[in-house]
Amino acid sequence: MSILEQLNKDMKEALKAKDKERLSVIRMVKASLQNEMIKLGTNKLSEDQELTILSRESKQRKDSLQEFKTAKREDLVEKIENELDILQQYMPEQLEFKELEQLVEHTIKQLNASSKKDMGRVMGALISKTKGKADGALVSKLVQEKLS
Repeated sequence: MSILEQLNKDMKEALKAKDKERLSVIRMVKASLQNEMIKLGTNKLSEDQELTILSRESKQRKDSLQEFKTAKREDLVEKIENELDILQQYMPEQLEFKELEQLVEHTIKQLNASSKKDMGRVMGALISKTKGKADGALVSKLVQEKLS
């Protein structure tokens, strides 16, 4: 079942349960998916494209969360945390830190990377392997540490 199909199913359930917060998040994500389909001129997105959009939505909320915490807006912090929890239900299971570290080390060995000059190649290979499963900033940090 695609993410869009799951969203449609969950939207119906949220409507029946009168869960306004969940419904709002589902509608936002659904709108993002539909906007991407319009932009690409297609009527169906690949799973990879859907994950990219979900990751973008999640990142936007994480950035907002940081801003709200800095501004000490606890009311908005709680709202964004709830939205992130709802979004996480549609994301693939996140890689454990050890798994991610092993994946980075394996990719570096596989590409014979030895210096920071190779970071672009390593990141390019890792992005496709970790899409939606790990935070890009964390992946980048690990690659920098391993290549230094």
